[in-house]
Order: sequence, then structure tokens, then C-alpha cells
Amino acid sequence: MASGTPEQASFTVVITRPAGQSSELVGQLEAAGLATLDFPLIDIAPVIDPAPLRAALASLERYALVVFVSPNAVDHAFAHRDDIWPHALPIGVVGPGSVRALARHGIGAPGHRVISPAAGADDEAASFDSEGLFAALDAQLGTAALDGKRVLIVRGDGGREWLADRLREAGVEVETVAAYRRVVPEPPIGAWARVHELLAGRPHAWLVTSSEGVRNLQELAHDHLNASEIAQLKHAPLVAPHPRIAQTARALGFDRMTVSGAGDERIVRALVTAAAVPSVPPVVQPVSTNPAQSRMTETNASTNAAPQPSATAALPPNQPFTPYEAHKRRSMSGPLLWFVVVILACAVGVGGFAMNRKLVRTEQALAQRQQANDTQTNELRIKLDQALASVHQADSQVAQFEGKLADAQAAQQALQQQYADLARNRDDWTLAEVGQMLSAASQQLQLTGNTQLALFALQSADTRLAASDSPQAVAVRKAIAQDIDKLKAAPSTDLTGLAIKLDNAIDHVANLPLSGEAPIPHATPHAATWADTAKVAAATGKPRWEVWFDEVTHGIGDQLTSLVQVRRIDHADAMLVSPDQGYFVRENLKLRLLSARLALLSRNQTTLKSDLQAAQTALTRYFDASSKETQTVIDLVRQVDTGSAAVELPNLDTSLQAVNQYRNRG
Repeated sequence: MASGTPEQASFTVVITRPAGQSSELVGQLEAAGLATLDFPLIDIAPVIDPAPLRAALASLERYALVVFVSPNAVDHAFAHRDDIWPHALPIGVVGPGSVRALARHGIGAPGHRVISPAAGADDEAASFDSEGLFAALDAQLGTAALDGKRVLIVRGDGGREWLADRLREAGVEVETVAAYRRVVPEPPIGAWARVHELLAGRPHAWLVTSSEGVRNLQELAHDHLNASEIAQLKHAPLVAPHPRIAQTARALGFDRMTVSGAGDERIVRALVTAAAVPSVPPVVQPVSTNPAQSRMTETNASTNAAPQPSATAALPPNQPFTPYEAHKRRSMSGPLLWFVVVILACAVGVGGFAMNRKLVRTEQALAQRQQANDTQTNELRIKLDQALASVHQADSQVAQFEGKLADAQAAQQALQQQYADLARNRDDWTLAEVGQMLSAASQQLQLTGNTQLALFALQSADTRLAASDSPQAVAVRKAIAQDIDKLKAAPSTDLTGLAIKLDNAIDHVANLPLSGEAPIPHATPHAATWADTAKVAAATGKPRWEVWFDEVTHGIGDQLTSLVQVRRIDHADAMLVSPDQGYFVRENLKLRLLSARLALLSRNQTTLKSDLQAAQTALTRYFDASSKETQTVIDLVRQVDTGSAAVELPNLDTSLQAVNQYRNRG
């Protein structure tokens, strides 16, 4: 087969598949000894807008089945998909070429479920088309199981709607998406030169693999061939893998069609057979409008492969005509004719009698067979009734199984939905967790004023969101970054130290002296020590009597000063406070300081300032300002008043608002 016969060696196969898709077929034809001519009638190009295809392939979880109508659909679809195909998603394809295309992309049995029309017992394709695929889907999946579900059909730009219409009639929600588009190519000049040579009388055959290719051949022929070559083309043998392509070619005027079946092996077998049958060059005749003549021409063309006699056998020469001999032959033929008639009549009578006997025997045999058939029919009817009863029982069991199967499918769909919800809500959970962290940090910041703790919480939330690349997470991270900058820029306030100072001031209140309770030191009389007047006078140059007089007057003044003390009190009502009322004055001051302490810890700036001002007023009004303890308490209160100016702390409202906006986005 590899070397080929001489007829095969001179036989050329014109392959009209798209460029680059016939390497295996060309190899098999060359191995069979057939020459090939690559003459594409269709070019496969990517779609102009691949966005619908990418969107459909990115959401395969929505579909219960994906159908690829051709190997081109498989290759162009997987050119836009890098992910692993889901093992649970079945795939439907039309023919073995698509099965091999899926295998090139790592999809095939037993890891994946690929549904295609099965081959018959005679090794011929059952029906490698939409009809065969629909039958295979009905047999393996059941169209009833697809009711209400989505099916994706990946095909070329345009195409047949038969499969989509049948699925829609079965209640399936069908979505179609284009993976490639077909364009009419322009064969090169060298290819047209070879076609002119073949149509000049060289043995050849055309391989057409699509109805659109046949129509493109008709269109290109009218542009590049003359009338004689077009007529030769219409009589050239055409091999098609499907009857629908042959019908299209016959409708366009081609009259020598061979349907090979799908698959390169069957195509090669049909072409080798066409090359082995000697073909008679067709005789180009004018087109006739007579239907009978057209049918006769078609019949002759279809039977052109049958052996025809090459020449008419020679006849013997005619004898000279003689009237006497002719009369003699006529006179001798009369009795002979009557003898033949009598013999034929006897033969007809004997034959009629024998036929009658045979008919009688046949009727008897038919009656016996009829009785036997009636008996068998009754037995079959009984068996059929029994079978129907068992079928009804099986139907009830099947109905139960279908109910259980429906429950299982519903449970599976619920699990798949839950899984999808889990995968989809992962970002929602992350942001909810971040929201709780930010809310707790905000509360701690307002209660304790610990900016470092709030800063740590914000940094932890930002780290948690760094694992997500969703736009909402990016927006929340921007808000968190703003709050982090505010916390870093906020002044540090030692609220605990200020509270301790207020506690120390409260502890000193019980020992503070009131303005009217200042202790008066008692005068202690003591004898004056007289100085040596002589030495003082000598040192100062004064007379002794003057020195003695100064000492006497100074002694009397000191004695009088120890008897009387003068103090100034700015608030007269402070002298009206009795010792019993001093207890309430001190307790009132303690309450003011305690209230200031609570306002400090609760960030109530207004109450804090009011209580500190009231405490300072009470200290200066009712207590002895010259006392060291009073001055200590006044100093502590002033320190708290000065330090509380920085109590205002930043908040986390920006981050919390961003999280709330994401939660309320719907």
C-alpha cells in the first residue's frame, strides 16, 4: 500500500481543509502512494472579540455540560484557558477529531467524561454530526436530567442551530459562544496552476470536509476557471465525510459523490478505492433542460467506475438478397411455427397444472404455518403480558430510584452552592474580622487612651487584608493607613500619671489648714543680753550713752512685736468658716478632685476643666495659701490642668467608615 500501483502514483488528491490541519492525512495518503495538493477552501481565524469566550470559560461552574462542535473550537477555546478543566464537568464532541484535540490538551478518559457518537459494528461512524451527538447525550446523560440546567456550546462564528434547538425543546437553557470565525481564503497562483493541470485531464479527486467549503469552491471556480474547466470540475469525483456535504455538492451541480464517513482512515480508504477504479474522462456536453437526459447523465457519471467495452465487436458481411430463397424460407417457416405453438400450448398447460398443484400445497403449508403462528402469537401475548407486568414493576422501582437520584442531585447542588458561597464570601469574612478588630481598638483607644495598642490593632488588620487583592480590601487598607498616620502623629498623654497626681492631691486635702485656722506662735519672753557698750562705741565711733540707748529701745520693740501679729486675708467669708464647717469644705474639695479624676479617665474635657477650676478656687479662697501643704496641692492641680490640654485623642472613624461602606455595598 505504501508504494502504490501506477494508477495510484499518478492520482492526485486535492485537500481543501484549512491550512495546517492535514499533516496526518497527507502522511497516510503519501504512504498509500497518492499525490496531494493542499488547496484550502476555508481559513480559521480567531474571533474579533474574545471577551464572551473568556467570560464563559471563567464561569464553568454555572454549566452542567459543555459542547465543542469541532477540533477548531477545542483548540481556540483552550488557547484562552490555562486552568485545569473541572473533572465533574462532562464534555460533548461531534467526532473523533475533537476527541483527539481534547487529548492534546490533557482531557480524556478516565479522568474526564467525554461524550461523542459511538462507532458502529461495521467500523463505520454511526452519525458524527449534531444528530449523533444529541442521541449520544440522550443515551448517556438523558435530556430529562438536563432540564432547567445550562449548557454551553462552543462553536465557530455562525453554524447550525439544530443541536441548540433540540436542547431548548428539552427544557435546557442553551448558551452559545464563538471561539473562531471562518473566512474565504485566496489560494496561491501555484495552486491554481496545478488545478488547471488536473482539470485538463489528469486523474484526481477532491476532498471536501464542509458544506461551506463546497460553496466556497463554487464561488472561487466562477472567478478563476473557464466554462470548460467548470464543467470538468462538476464531473470530478468528490469525497465527503458526511451525507449533508454530499447533498450540498449535488445541489450545486457536482455529480460524482462518495461519502466516506468521519475519520482520516475512512477518508484514505475511500480515496484509495477511487484511485484504484479506472475512470473515463467525462465528455463535456451542452447543458440540457430535459430532466430525463439529466438523470441519464447523472447515472452514467455515477457508474463511471464500472468497466466499459473499449470497442464494438466486428459484424459478419451481409449476404446478397435473393427473392426465391426468401420465399422458400417463408414457406418452410409456416409448419414449424405451428409446431412451436402447439409445443408451447402443451408446455403452458403442463406448467399451469403443476403451478396449480404447487399453489395448493403452498396454501396448505401457509394454513399450517398460520396455525403455528397463532399458537406462537398467543404464547407471545402471554409472555408479553408478563413482561409488561415486570416492566411496570421495574418502572415503579426506576421511579423510586429517580426520586432518590433527584434528592442526591439536589443535595449535591446544595453542597456545590455552599462551596461557591464559601469561596465567594471569604473576603466578606476577612473584612468582618477586620471590622471587629477595628471596633475593639477604637473602644480601647477611647477608654484607655493607649495609642500604641490601637496602632498595633491597625497594623494587624492591615496585615490580615494584605492576603486579599479585592478592590474593597484595597480601599479599607488605604483608610487604615490614614488612621495609622494620625495615631503616629498624636501626642503621647500620660493619663495614669495625671490621675496619680490627683490621688496625691486628694490625700493631702485632709491636712490642709483653713485661712482662719492658721497657727499663731506664742511670744516667749527671754532676758536680753547686753552687749559691751565700750567695744561697740569704739567700733562705731559713737558715744557710749548712744549705744546704750539703742540697745534699750530695740529690746522694748522686740518685746512688743512678740505680743501682736498682723496677717492679711483677701476673702472675708473665709473667716466665717467655723471649725465644724471645715470638714464639709474639705470633703467638697475631695469630691471636686474625684470628679476631675473621673473626667480625666473618660476624656470629658469640659467636666475636667470645670472641676479643676472649682478646686483651684476653693484652695485659694478657704485655705491658707502660705501653708506648704496648700501650695503642694495647688501645684498638683495646676500640673493636671496643664497636662490635660493634650487629652484629645485621634479616632478610627476613617477605617470604620470604609468597612461599613463595604458591608452596605448591596
